[in-house]
Amino acid sequence: MLDILRLRVLAAIAAHGSVTKAAKHLNYSQPAVSHHLAKLEAETGARLVQRAGRGIRLTPEGEHLARRATEIIGRVDAAAAELSAMVGLRTGRVRLAGFQSALAALVPHAMGVLRREYPGIELHLVEAHPRVALDLLRTGEADIAVIFRYDETTPDDIRTTHLFDDPMYLLSLEPGQTLEGNRDAAWIAGCENCRREFLEACDRAGFVPPIAYTSDNTIVQQALVAAGMGVTTMPGLALRTHHAPGIEASLLPGFRRHVYLATYGDPPDPPATTAFAAALRQAVQHGQWAT
Repeated sequence: MLDILRLRVLAAIAAHGSVTKAAKHLNYSQPAVSHHLAKLEAETGARLVQRAGRGIRLTPEGEHLARRATEIIGRVDAAAAELSAMVGLRTGRVRLAGFQSALAALVPHAMGVLRREYPGIELHLVEAHPRVALDLLRTGEADIAVIFRYDETTPDDIRTTHLFDDPMYLLSLEPGQTLEGNRDAAWIAGCENCRREFLEACDRAGFVPPIAYTSDNTIVQQALVAAGMGVTTMPGLALRTHHAPGIEASLLPGFRRHVYLATYGDPPDPPATTAFAAALRQAVQHGQWAT
Protein backbone atom coordinates (compact mmCIF):
# COMPACT_ATOMS: atom_id res chain seq x y z
CA MET A 1 0.00 0.00 0.00
CA LEU A 2 1.35 3.41 -0.95
CA ASP A 3 1.92 5.84 1.90
CA ILE A 4 0.14 9.19 1.38
CA LEU A 5 2.94 11.10 3.13
CA ARG A 6 5.53 9.68 0.76
CA LEU A 7 3.30 10.49 -2.19
CA ARG A 8 3.20 14.09 -0.95
CA VAL A 9 7.00 14.10 -0.91
CA LEU A 10 7.19 12.84 -4.49
CA ALA A 11 4.58 15.34 -5.66
CA ALA A 12 6.51 18.17 -3.99
CA ILE A 13 9.77 17.08 -5.65
CA ALA A 14 8.00 17.01 -9.02
CA ALA A 15 6.45 20.45 -8.44
CA HIS A 16 9.59 22.17 -7.13
CA GLY A 17 12.32 20.34 -9.01
CA SER A 18 14.63 19.48 -6.13
CA VAL A 19 14.79 17.76 -2.77
CA THR A 20 15.88 20.99 -1.09
CA LYS A 21 12.93 23.02 -2.40
CA ALA A 22 10.50 20.19 -1.66
CA ALA A 23 11.78 20.06 1.93
CA LYS A 24 11.28 23.79 2.33
CA HIS A 25 7.76 23.61 0.89
CA LEU A 26 6.79 20.74 3.20
CA ASN A 27 8.61 22.19 6.24
CA TYR A 28 10.69 19.00 6.45
CA SER A 29 14.42 18.56 6.75
CA GLN A 30 16.25 17.55 3.59
CA PRO A 31 17.31 14.18 5.08
CA ALA A 32 13.67 13.46 5.97
CA VAL A 33 12.59 14.05 2.36
CA SER A 34 15.39 11.83 1.08
CA HIS A 35 14.38 9.14 3.59
CA HIS A 36 10.73 9.16 2.50
CA LEU A 37 11.77 9.07 -1.16
CA ALA A 38 14.02 6.05 -0.55
CA LYS A 39 11.21 4.30 1.30
CA LEU A 40 8.80 4.99 -1.57
CA GLU A 41 11.25 3.52 -4.06
CA ALA A 42 11.61 0.45 -1.86
CA GLU A 43 7.82 0.08 -1.58
CA THR A 44 7.24 0.41 -5.32
CA GLY A 45 10.34 -1.43 -6.49
CA ALA A 46 10.91 1.34 -9.01
CA ARG A 47 13.63 3.92 -9.41
CA LEU A 48 11.78 7.22 -9.20
CA VAL A 49 14.58 9.80 -9.49
CA GLN A 50 18.01 9.99 -11.09
CA ARG A 51 20.95 12.33 -10.86
CA ALA A 52 21.10 15.13 -13.41
CA GLY A 53 24.21 17.27 -12.97
CA ARG A 54 24.08 18.76 -9.51
CA GLY A 55 20.38 18.09 -9.15
CA ILE A 56 17.89 15.33 -9.80
CA ARG A 57 15.09 14.58 -12.22
CA LEU A 58 12.23 12.14 -12.21
CA THR A 59 12.47 8.91 -14.16
CA PRO A 60 9.52 8.00 -16.43
CA GLU A 61 8.23 5.83 -13.57
CA GLY A 62 8.67 8.74 -11.19
CA GLU A 63 6.83 11.14 -13.50
CA HIS A 64 3.92 8.71 -13.83
CA LEU A 65 3.63 8.16 -10.09
CA ALA A 66 4.02 11.90 -9.38
CA ARG A 67 1.06 12.69 -11.67
CA ARG A 68 -1.04 10.08 -9.91
CA ALA A 69 0.18 11.32 -6.53
CA THR A 70 -0.96 14.85 -7.34
CA GLU A 71 -4.40 13.54 -8.26
CA ILE A 72 -4.61 11.41 -5.12
CA ILE A 73 -3.48 14.22 -2.82
CA GLY A 74 -5.97 16.59 -4.43
CA ARG A 75 -8.80 14.16 -3.73
CA VAL A 76 -7.62 13.53 -0.17
CA ASP A 77 -7.34 17.26 0.55
CA ALA A 78 -10.77 17.89 -0.99
CA ALA A 79 -12.27 15.14 1.15
CA ALA A 80 -10.63 16.62 4.24
CA ALA A 81 -11.95 20.09 3.40
CA GLU A 82 -15.46 18.72 2.83
CA LEU A 83 -15.35 16.79 6.08
CA SER A 84 -14.07 19.85 7.91
CA ALA A 85 -17.04 21.82 6.66
CA MET A 86 -19.41 19.03 7.67
CA VAL A 87 -18.17 18.82 11.24
CA GLY A 88 -18.54 22.55 11.74
CA LEU A 89 -14.90 23.67 11.38
CA ARG A 90 -13.78 22.26 14.71
CA THR A 91 -10.29 22.07 13.21
CA GLY A 92 -8.49 23.64 10.28
CA ARG A 93 -5.49 25.75 9.28
CA VAL A 94 -5.13 29.09 7.54
CA ARG A 95 -1.76 30.40 6.35
CA LEU A 96 -1.95 34.17 5.94
CA ALA A 97 0.60 36.43 4.23
CA GLY A 98 0.21 40.14 4.82
CA PHE A 99 2.03 43.46 4.96
CA GLN A 100 3.26 44.81 8.29
CA SER A 101 0.61 47.38 9.19
CA ALA A 102 -2.22 45.01 8.23
CA LEU A 103 -0.79 42.32 10.50
CA ALA A 104 -0.40 44.84 13.32
CA ALA A 105 -3.65 46.80 13.06
CA LEU A 106 -6.25 44.79 11.16
CA VAL A 107 -5.54 41.07 11.32
CA PRO A 108 -5.64 40.77 15.15
CA HIS A 109 -9.28 41.95 15.06
CA ALA A 110 -10.10 39.23 12.53
CA MET A 111 -8.23 36.69 14.61
CA GLY A 112 -10.40 37.60 17.58
CA VAL A 113 -13.56 37.07 15.52
CA LEU A 114 -12.25 33.73 14.22
CA ARG A 115 -11.21 32.54 17.66
CA ARG A 116 -14.66 33.23 19.10
CA GLU A 117 -16.53 31.47 16.30
CA TYR A 118 -14.07 28.69 15.37
CA PRO A 119 -11.58 28.17 18.22
CA GLY A 120 -10.14 25.04 16.60
CA ILE A 121 -8.79 26.81 13.52
CA GLU A 122 -5.05 27.48 13.58
CA LEU A 123 -3.82 30.69 11.96
CA HIS A 124 -0.23 30.98 10.77
CA LEU A 125 1.07 34.46 9.86
CA VAL A 126 3.96 35.56 7.69
CA GLU A 127 4.86 39.20 7.05
CA ALA A 128 5.36 39.81 3.35
CA HIS A 129 5.30 42.66 0.86
CA PRO A 130 2.31 42.28 -1.49
CA ARG A 131 4.48 41.04 -4.37
CA VAL A 132 5.97 38.35 -2.14
CA ALA A 133 2.58 37.49 -0.66
CA LEU A 134 1.16 36.86 -4.14
CA ASP A 135 4.10 34.57 -4.94
CA LEU A 136 3.40 32.63 -1.74
CA LEU A 137 -0.21 32.18 -2.85
CA ARG A 138 0.87 30.92 -6.27
CA THR A 139 3.33 28.39 -4.83
CA GLY A 140 0.83 27.10 -2.30
CA GLU A 141 2.78 28.37 0.70
CA ALA A 142 -0.07 30.67 1.76
CA ASP A 143 -3.82 30.15 1.66
CA ILE A 144 -4.85 33.80 1.75
CA ALA A 145 -3.17 37.21 1.64
CA VAL A 146 -3.87 40.81 2.57
CA ILE A 147 -2.28 43.07 -0.04
CA PHE A 148 -2.41 46.67 -1.19
CA ARG A 149 -2.32 48.31 -4.60
CA TYR A 150 -2.04 52.01 -5.41
CA ASP A 151 -3.89 51.58 -8.70
CA GLU A 152 -7.11 49.68 -9.26
CA THR A 153 -5.63 46.82 -11.26
CA THR A 154 -5.12 43.34 -9.80
CA PRO A 155 -3.33 40.28 -11.24
CA ASP A 156 -5.50 38.23 -13.59
CA ASP A 157 -4.67 34.93 -11.89
CA ILE A 158 -5.54 36.15 -8.38
CA ARG A 159 -9.04 36.41 -6.90
CA THR A 160 -9.37 39.63 -4.92
CA THR A 161 -11.96 41.25 -2.69
CA HIS A 162 -11.65 44.98 -2.02
CA LEU A 163 -11.66 45.61 1.74
CA PHE A 164 -11.20 49.38 2.06
CA ASP A 165 -9.15 52.35 0.88
CA ASP A 166 -6.27 53.38 3.11
CA PRO A 167 -5.60 57.18 2.94
CA MET A 168 -2.12 58.65 2.96
CA TYR A 169 -0.99 61.39 5.32
CA LEU A 170 1.87 63.85 5.41
CA LEU A 171 3.61 63.75 8.80
CA SER A 172 5.25 66.94 10.06
CA LEU A 173 5.35 69.21 13.09
CA GLU A 174 2.70 71.54 11.65
CA PRO A 175 -0.96 70.87 10.81
CA GLY A 176 -2.57 71.45 7.43
CA GLN A 177 0.45 70.53 5.32
CA THR A 178 0.56 69.60 1.62
CA LEU A 179 3.09 67.94 -0.65
CA GLU A 180 3.59 71.13 -2.65
CA GLY A 181 4.17 73.15 0.50
CA ASN A 182 7.06 70.88 1.46
CA ARG A 183 8.84 70.73 -1.88
CA ASP A 184 12.03 72.08 -0.30
CA ALA A 185 11.80 70.13 2.97
CA ALA A 186 14.09 67.27 3.90
CA TRP A 187 12.16 64.08 3.16
CA ILE A 188 12.19 60.72 4.89
CA ALA A 189 11.30 57.94 2.48
CA GLY A 190 11.23 54.17 2.27
CA CYS A 191 13.75 52.07 0.39
CA GLU A 192 13.99 52.28 -3.41
CA ASN A 193 11.59 49.32 -3.77
CA CYS A 194 8.94 51.01 -1.60
CA ARG A 195 9.03 54.68 -2.61
CA ARG A 196 7.74 54.54 -6.19
CA GLU A 197 4.19 55.67 -5.43
CA PHE A 198 5.49 58.44 -3.14
CA LEU A 199 7.74 59.73 -5.93
CA GLU A 200 4.85 59.56 -8.41
CA ALA A 201 2.64 61.61 -6.04
CA CYS A 202 5.37 64.24 -5.73
CA ASP A 203 5.80 64.26 -9.50
CA ARG A 204 2.08 64.96 -9.92
CA ALA A 205 2.53 67.81 -7.45
CA GLY A 206 5.29 69.24 -9.66
CA PHE A 207 8.53 68.55 -7.77
CA VAL A 208 11.21 65.98 -7.02
CA PRO A 209 11.55 65.49 -3.26
CA PRO A 210 15.04 65.86 -1.74
CA ILE A 211 15.32 62.59 0.21
CA ALA A 212 17.60 63.05 3.20
CA TYR A 213 16.89 59.85 5.13
CA THR A 214 15.81 56.33 4.16
CA SER A 215 13.91 53.91 6.40
CA ASP A 216 11.04 51.44 6.01
CA ASN A 217 10.41 51.44 9.77
CA THR A 218 7.43 53.58 10.70
CA ILE A 219 8.73 54.15 14.23
CA VAL A 220 12.08 55.40 12.91
CA GLN A 221 10.36 57.62 10.35
CA GLN A 222 8.16 59.19 13.01
CA ALA A 223 11.10 59.61 15.39
CA LEU A 224 12.96 61.57 12.71
CA VAL A 225 9.91 63.76 12.08
CA ALA A 226 9.45 64.34 15.82
CA ALA A 227 13.10 65.39 16.05
CA GLY A 228 12.56 68.01 13.34
CA MET A 229 14.75 66.20 10.82
CA GLY A 230 12.23 66.18 8.01
CA VAL A 231 8.76 65.17 6.83
CA THR A 232 7.35 61.94 5.46
CA THR A 233 4.19 60.28 4.17
CA MET A 234 2.47 57.37 5.86
CA PRO A 235 -0.71 55.34 5.30
CA GLY A 236 -3.50 55.56 7.84
CA LEU A 237 -3.23 51.87 8.72
CA ALA A 238 0.36 52.38 9.87
CA LEU A 239 -0.70 55.41 11.93
CA ARG A 240 -3.16 53.17 13.80
CA THR A 241 -0.25 51.09 15.05
CA HIS A 242 1.97 54.00 16.11
CA HIS A 243 1.45 57.77 16.26
CA ALA A 244 4.28 59.58 18.04
CA PRO A 245 3.37 62.54 20.28
CA GLY A 246 3.73 65.96 18.67
CA ILE A 247 3.42 64.75 15.09
CA GLU A 248 0.69 66.28 12.94
CA ALA A 249 -0.91 64.08 10.25
CA SER A 250 -2.30 66.00 7.27
CA LEU A 251 -4.57 64.05 4.91
CA LEU A 252 -3.35 64.00 1.29
CA PRO A 253 -6.43 64.06 -0.98
CA GLY A 254 -6.22 61.74 -3.96
CA PHE A 255 -3.26 59.77 -2.57
CA ARG A 256 -4.38 56.44 -1.14
CA ARG A 257 -3.86 52.72 -1.47
CA HIS A 258 -6.46 50.02 -1.98
CA VAL A 259 -6.40 47.09 0.45
CA TYR A 260 -7.53 43.69 -0.84
CA LEU A 261 -8.10 40.17 0.37
CA ALA A 262 -6.46 37.79 -2.11
CA THR A 263 -6.75 34.06 -2.79
CA TYR A 264 -5.51 31.83 -5.59
CA GLY A 265 -7.03 28.98 -7.55
CA ASP A 266 -10.54 28.05 -8.50
CA PRO A 267 -13.30 28.52 -5.93
CA PRO A 268 -14.50 27.39 -3.51
CA ASP A 269 -11.71 28.00 -1.02
CA PRO A 270 -11.15 25.53 1.83
CA PRO A 271 -13.69 26.05 4.63
CA ALA A 272 -11.12 27.40 7.11
CA THR A 273 -9.92 29.96 4.55
CA THR A 274 -13.49 30.98 3.82
CA ALA A 275 -14.15 31.37 7.55
CA PHE A 276 -11.12 33.62 8.00
CA ALA A 277 -12.09 35.74 4.99
CA ALA A 278 -15.52 36.25 6.53
CA ALA A 279 -13.93 37.16 9.88
CA LEU A 280 -11.67 39.69 8.17
CA ARG A 281 -14.57 41.33 6.37
CA GLN A 282 -16.48 41.47 9.65
CA ALA A 283 -13.49 43.07 11.38
CA VAL A 284 -13.24 45.68 8.60
CA GLN A 285 -16.93 46.50 8.86
CA HIS A 286 -17.02 46.77 12.64
CA GLY A 287 -13.67 48.55 12.91
CA GLN A 288 -14.64 51.37 10.52
CA TRP A 289 -11.47 50.94 8.46
CA ALA A 290 -13.06 52.05 5.23
CA THR A 291 -12.65 55.71 4.28
